[in-house]
Amino acid sequence: MHNDHSLVEARLDRFVRDHLTPALYRDARPLAATAWPVDREPVPFETAVEQTFEPVPLGWRWGRAWSTVWLRVTGEVPAEWLPQPPAGTRIEVLVDFGYNRSRSGFQAEGLAYRPDGSLIKSIAPLNSWLPVAPGERHIDVLIEAAANPDVAGEYTFDPTPYGLWETAPDEPLYELKQLEVALRDETVWHLLADVWTLRGLMAELPEGSSRRHEILRALEDMLDVLDPEGIPQTAQVGRDAIAGVLAKPAHASAHRVLATGHAHIDSAWLWPLRETVRKCARTFTNVMDLMDEHPDFVFSCSSAQQYLWMKEHHPRVFARMKEKVAAGQFVPVGGMWVESDTNMPGGEAMARQFIAGKQFFIDEFGVECEEAWMPDSFGYSGALPQIVAAAGSRWFLTQKISWNQINRMPHHTFWWEGIDGTRVFTHFPPVDTYISELSGKELAHAERNFSEKGRATISLVPFGWGDGGGGPTREMIAAAHRTADLEGSPRVTMGSSRDFFEAAEAEYPQAPVWSGEMYLELHRGVFTSQLRTKQGNRRNESLLRQAELWAATAALRTGFAYPREALARAWQTVLLLQFHDILPGSSIAWVHREAEQRHAAVTETLEGIIADAIAALAGQGGEHDLLVNASPFAREGVPALGAATLVASHPAVTATEGADGATVLDNGIIRAVVDARGHVTSLIAHADGREAIPAGQPANVLRLHRDLPNLWDAWDLDQHYQRTVTELLEVDERHVRTVGDTATVITVRRVGDSLIEQRLTLRAGESALEIENRIDWREREKILKLAVPLDVHADRIAAETQFGHLYRPTHTNTSWDAARFEACQHRFVHLGEPGYGVAIANDSTYGYDVGRDTRADGGTTTTVRFSLLRAPLFPDPESDQGEHLMRFRIAPGATIGDAVALGYDLATPLRAVRAAAPIAPIVTSSDPAVVVETVKLAEDGSGDLVVRLYESRGGRAHTTLTLDGTAVTIECTDLLERTLDGEPAGTGASIELPFRAFQLRTVRFRGVSAR
Repeated sequence: MHNDHSLVEARLDRFVRDHLTPALYRDARPLAATAWPVDREPVPFETAVEQTFEPVPLGWRWGRAWSTVWLRVTGEVPAEWLPQPPAGTRIEVLVDFGYNRSRSGFQAEGLAYRPDGSLIKSIAPLNSWLPVAPGERHIDVLIEAAANPDVAGEYTFDPTPYGLWETAPDEPLYELKQLEVALRDETVWHLLADVWTLRGLMAELPEGSSRRHEILRALEDMLDVLDPEGIPQTAQVGRDAIAGVLAKPAHASAHRVLATGHAHIDSAWLWPLRETVRKCARTFTNVMDLMDEHPDFVFSCSSAQQYLWMKEHHPRVFARMKEKVAAGQFVPVGGMWVESDTNMPGGEAMARQFIAGKQFFIDEFGVECEEAWMPDSFGYSGALPQIVAAAGSRWFLTQKISWNQINRMPHHTFWWEGIDGTRVFTHFPPVDTYISELSGKELAHAERNFSEKGRATISLVPFGWGDGGGGPTREMIAAAHRTADLEGSPRVTMGSSRDFFEAAEAEYPQAPVWSGEMYLELHRGVFTSQLRTKQGNRRNESLLRQAELWAATAALRTGFAYPREALARAWQTVLLLQFHDILPGSSIAWVHREAEQRHAAVTETLEGIIADAIAALAGQGGEHDLLVNASPFAREGVPALGAATLVASHPAVTATEGADGATVLDNGIIRAVVDARGHVTSLIAHADGREAIPAGQPANVLRLHRDLPNLWDAWDLDQHYQRTVTELLEVDERHVRTVGDTATVITVRRVGDSLIEQRLTLRAGESALEIENRIDWREREKILKLAVPLDVHADRIAAETQFGHLYRPTHTNTSWDAARFEACQHRFVHLGEPGYGVAIANDSTYGYDVGRDTRADGGTTTTVRFSLLRAPLFPDPESDQGEHLMRFRIAPGATIGDAVALGYDLATPLRAVRAAAPIAPIVTSSDPAVVVETVKLAEDGSGDLVVRLYESRGGRAHTTLTLDGTAVTIECTDLLERTLDGEPAGTGASIELPFRAFQLRTVRFRGVSAR
């Protein structure tokens, strides 16, 4: 036989395009439309339906970016389609807003209502129809049409004006192209689904495969019997021609796919938060419509925040969701408030993602999620396994690591081990997407790519349009049905993530182990982009901790009304703003301006709670000036978590000018030399006398790099940025200021249109030099780094993460090490060698890089460079422009324990209060390695005291946790404050607690009587 494969395939594709697809609908009749444009922000149905609508014709240009238009679509169902449509057809309304049908979303979208306010389904580019019930004579539909701009376009990453309402052009973006009622031919629809599945499968089979040729010839026979001028009349004959190849069962050894419906809805990204509320309503309405027709269809949906939006803004949608959850079709997954970033949130915030999320699902649906579901976050902290397990969850799912630039993750199903040794069973879907449409290409890739072949046989595929929502379509469900048992294809079954994980874990209990963080070799710039958003997060994480501590202490001691609801709302806001496109700084300007405003409002609320609680503790008529210390470490004679009079006395700070223009700062604890350029040329702790700064390599050097990533501007920091650097050496102003017990060297530099003022400050009694950076940033496509070379032979750096720290190499021995050229830290890093170390704390910086060099004298210089500011142009062309303030503290001769304390010191400054008497800590930990992170009242409103603490130094520890009072019982609990069996317990005032390295514990004091 001659090889005509390509000719037959070309014939098939042309026939489907020109004849089969156009035959899907027939006998279309026009419908009428009237419209009411909304002034600016969306309004509810109840408001819209009362407005005056004006007639609009087809071809009407509509929709300034981010605006809303309500359409009322009316018409009559043709009499000949009543009382039932012709056999083998369905009546549907067809709508085209004028979008690009080559992609699923990121454009105009609509939500259709009946006149009584009940929802029908949504309208989107690849799902642009509405059902008409059999027997319905009159069509009367209201559509809330959102004119969302396609901000990304073809992902050329050009600066866009569409990121803010105020900068978006006024011209309409869309055109009303189609409003019709038509008959959908059911047989043609099924034939199209048959052909789509077979065509996709055929393309993935080997050229020499008999099965491929069998499918090709069956499709060729189908083409022969289909009449291009009579598709409806011959469609069934065409289906019969390919029925045989569709009926052949899958091989016994075929890979198994658990397909779960999914609609990854970014809680904000290239659209504002308010638009996500509508995206959720549209998507959830769609999938529930599919559930009514397909009882085997299961939809997995994460993010408690999105459910809460439905409860608050779309109660009818939420009521239906509750019904579908009870039926097992709408399945809450993830157990988190949002699919957050996991690198930058602090320990307690990361825990609260699970506490708030899981508790919401338990309270609203009686469902406890046992999987952590984060398909799209930008890398995964090594602390996550313990947090997931402490929340009562068993499994973890991600997909994003498939985006790695250099190294391929070796496993798809494995045990993930965290920094404390906790392991969770983890799956990384080999389909390499979370928005599958169950195509032949995707399913074949899932099987070919699966790393566990020979040991395991099953993987998970999330299917449905996502990022901007949309979810599964009826065509995708048809594909799932056709690949349930099809020769040459993986065997597809629809189900839930629980169905998958239970089967996968039972099949593969001895899966391999991945230890430590799952670092994403991409999107390294997100540790730095949109500094104000990151500062709001860090600030409010600290304030939430302080507010809960002092409110709980005051409630137990004075009867202060614990502001449970206000704290819950503040936490919900902070957790929402940790979403993986908000905290990382990768959203449009609208999102980040709103994030800054929301953080400011939370700060105001929390400062009020802190002030009120401390006032309650201070009492009336106080005569003592106290310092209030929220740190878990004693400072200046003030106990941890308490307040006392400052009793410490320290030598004065001296600032001595040298002949070379350098200034020597000395407080008797450390000595720093700051040269004429504002660089630190010497830093010594008097206790050991060792020099921390290598000769000729000063610290506090600002370095300006070009920052032109190949793709993904706000996301990516590509390694070639290191090839171009300008060290900012020139100083425009320099002076020294000594005020009280503080000495400061101030330098000012002008760089282009930017102004950088640095204040290097040494205070009496402190063991660290503070570097304050005040920057008016006007650069574009640049990154500013702060370099700190140290005379330390460090083969690794300790970088704080949630409830502990990670060690990362300072060398690039392997491709994995080399790819990690920018990483994340929280409040501190520590560089050490046996017997000596240096700690560097910060107040709002996450990104850093580290390297090691050998000097001419044979010594080693280890340099850490902190990423201060970027200036990407997409998706926010004004990213990070304006004034910023960042602080660092450098402590020579510091241990890892000193680094932990230094990080807390910078995050929780002492507060002054006038009080009647000192305030004793409500709890104390006897071992300084065991840090009290959280003190709060129980989530259930019982008044019980809950304390969260962790081992902070990376070794074993034992502490006595003591309550200033007594308790009926003292119990160890999970994060949701449920008692754990087999863990330490007690009564009275204290409990003995052993800790492994970085272990996290939650302790609940029931029936507290405070002193």
